Amino acid sequence: MHAIDTQLTHVWMVRAFVKHSDEAAEDEELAEVHRELYDYMLAVGGPLNEGNSEEYLKLAKKKFGKLKRAVELFEKIQPEVSQHTNFIMSVASLKAAVAEVERLLASAERGMTAGRS
Repeated sequence: MHAIDTQLTHVWMVRAFVKHSDEAAEDEELAEVHRELYDYMLAVGGPLNEGNSEEYLKLAKKKFGKLKRAVELFEKIQPEVSQHTNFIMSVASLKAAVAEVERLLASAERGMTAGRS
């Protein structure tokens, strides 16, 4: 749970950058990206604050598809939105953080499956 949340700090910073960019006010798809990033973090925030790792992992896995689609959308639209280095690096940062979340979720799933054997 805490390792995933560490990666979500990076997602949060990208979200904040995108949300407060002038481009987000003008581009509905870009606004959708920052909303989806926020929704993921909101979903897991309650269980994190409660220290409920089982619920955290359940929600993190359940909502992961939407998070991944938001990353894919951002990567797709970024060249049209802006070629500024901040946007290019934001895509790279978001992809890396979400790939690590995916790896951590898979590892947690393997651990839970092994524990049931």
